[in-house]
Amino acid sequence: MAADPRTLIAERIKASKRIAITSHLRPDGDSLCTARALALMSGLLGQEAAIVNNDPTPLPFSGFPDLAGIRVGQIRAADFDTVVLLECADVSRSGQKGLDGAFKINIDHHHSNSPYADINWIDPEAPAVGEMVFELAGPLGVRPTPEIAENLYCAIASDTGSFQFTNTTSRALAAATELARLGASPNRVAEKLYYNSAPEKILLLGRVLTTLTTRAGGRIAVISMFKRDTEALALKEIDTEDMTTLARSIKGVEMVMFFKEMAPETFRVSLRSKGSTNAARVAEHFGGGGHIHASGFTVYGPYDRLIREVPATVEDLLNAAAGGPSGPAR
Repeated sequence: MAADPRTLIAERIKASKRIAITSHLRPDGDSLCTARALALMSGLLGQEAAIVNNDPTPLPFSGFPDLAGIRVGQIRAADFDTVVLLECADVSRSGQKGLDGAFKINIDHHHSNSPYADINWIDPEAPAVGEMVFELAGPLGVRPTPEIAENLYCAIASDTGSFQFTNTTSRALAAATELARLGASPNRVAEKLYYNSAPEKILLLGRVLTTLTTRAGGRIAVISMFKRDTEALALKEIDTEDMTTLARSIKGVEMVMFFKEMAPETFRVSLRSKGSTNAARVAEHFGGGGHIHASGFTVYGPYDRLIREVPATVEDLLNAAAGGPSGPAR
């Protein structure tokens, strides 16, 4: 019988003096807050833990005092006994280049993960990687402090869309309840996650919503954001999750496609779906990936061509998955 990966991870962490924790490119609330909680848990055991991500911390998380110590750059593997990768399907997903000789721990709740590390813990049934790390508290022999509990609660709340997405399982709610008992404040987390918008962001939201179109008889909603708008509003970084949430709230919409201009003729397409519509499979068709209801990919070319061709392909993919056409595009 194979050893429980939680036990193996706990043993390795306890045997390490210096630990590096990293997450995927364009880190999100689940990976960021989980990394902070794991670093604090390691600290309770006397280990020194550093969080190092390839990409900067985005809004609203860049404004969280708890996350101010996250370093941006490359991990020097020789400086650490162990490197923990959170939500990385493979090493390249982290953006870290020098981990070939490092002892690696892979913790992920995405089905697309390929076991690449010395210890792999992959649990697609987990609602968030934060819930998985909460499960490590027992094997590690630590009782989460209120700060640890709040970071793990924030991780789960963020990844479940404030307990609205389909990964809001009994497992997610049980963990959230216990974390609240341990000192997490649901109200404080909600304030930090959802009530910190700058006026410029609301103005940008208005511009994005003017691009809204639908396809496939209203099953697909498409919105776009351009660098000219973010630059005009002096927004260097912006949290856009609520923009897709608004589009997804339209009755009948099963998938939102959000085109975000990253550079000339380079667009990151975020997919958000609901029900049985699988965003991950669509993203994988274009070389991307992610969750069943939250995925993404990057496309290249003139916007006028991409905005015609990519949604048309997605419509074909959804029709094929449903076994037939879903109605006329509009």
